[in-house]
Amino acid sequence: MSEQQEQYQNETKSMRRSQSGLWFGVVILFIVIALAGAGFYFFTQLRDKQEGLGGEVKGEMSKQIADYQSQLVAIQSQIAAMEANIAGKDTHFTKTLADFSQLHNEKLESTRKDLNDSIVGVQRQLGKTRGDWLIADAEYLLSVANERLYLIGDVNTTREALEASDQRLRESGDAATFKVREEIAHELSDIQKVIVPDVVGIYASLQSLQDHVDQLVLLLPYTGKALSAPEQSKEPEDQGALDSALSHIKGVVTIRHTKHEVKEILTPEEAEFIHEQLKVKLEMVKIALVQHNEALFKSSLADAKKWVQQHFLDDADAKKFIADLEQFSEIKIHSQFPDISKSLKMLRDITKLRIETDKAIQPEAPVEPAVKPAELVEPAADKISSTKPTEAAPAVAKPEKK
Repeated sequence: MSEQQEQYQNETKSMRRSQSGLWFGVVILFIVIALAGAGFYFFTQLRDKQEGLGGEVKGEMSKQIADYQSQLVAIQSQIAAMEANIAGKDTHFTKTLADFSQLHNEKLESTRKDLNDSIVGVQRQLGKTRGDWLIADAEYLLSVANERLYLIGDVNTTREALEASDQRLRESGDAATFKVREEIAHELSDIQKVIVPDVVGIYASLQSLQDHVDQLVLLLPYTGKALSAPEQSKEPEDQGALDSALSHIKGVVTIRHTKHEVKEILTPEEAEFIHEQLKVKLEMVKIALVQHNEALFKSSLADAKKWVQQHFLDDADAKKFIADLEQFSEIKIHSQFPDISKSLKMLRDITKLRIETDKAIQPEAPVEPAVKPAELVEPAADKISSTKPTEAAPAVAKPEKK
């Protein structure tokens, strides 16, 4: 019994052990399945999260990429603008350099041309003969004559310059200057007819007249006349204070009869101003005389005459002063100068005169006579004999006409 019980107990134990192992296996299997499900669930959640994060990252990256692209486009546009600006500056610099080069070339060409002209001029000057220099000197003298006559009115210097230029042309020995010398002779004849006023004498007379201004007596009385020193009386003192008072009054009061009404008494400053104003007017007359301004000369003399008549007494000194002014007003200080520019124009065109002279000097081609020399002499003799009565006829007929 005991062995069976032990065997049964052993069998029950082994059965329990097998059942417990089965259950343990089932539990382990459930645990594994639960773990696998939980892992799958977590894996799915993780994958969903990763997909969400990937979408956000992708969107953010797409946005950043779009920003980068826009910035890249802006940078490209700036680069294009800079390239265009650089190209424009390059074109501008190229054009400026070309203009500067052209201007430099033009200046260089102009300088070269001026230098060549100067060289040609020097060569011409070196190649001139003594006659050419004399003609150039005569041209200068003619220009001086024109300037002295028309700008200053110096007739004497003009005449001397014309004579000197004629002497230069005579010494040159150029046949083309004969017409110029003939014109200079006419101009010298016209210059000698010009009446030159005595400016120095007139100026001295005006200065003398100006020195006599202070001797003119003013028309109106004025205060401040200097008192004469009272003479010491040698008469006895018993004549009294009346004689002494009369002697003082004689040094202060001057009795003068005038036709003009005395409206005011001048101050010493006003009296001095009237005299100085007349001197200023005469100074204007002298300035007009030196400048040969006849209109100003006449008007200044008339103004001075009017000033004397208005402010000074009509006595002998004032009348003589006015007469001198009227005598000056009759003088012509500016003469009508003749035209002496024709000779200068002709001499400046000496080349044309030389061509005309050469044509006149060249001998013409000989022409064969159609008549014999003996036949040529007879008509000439007949012509002379026929012209003699006609030339003498007017001489005989003239007394009959008278």
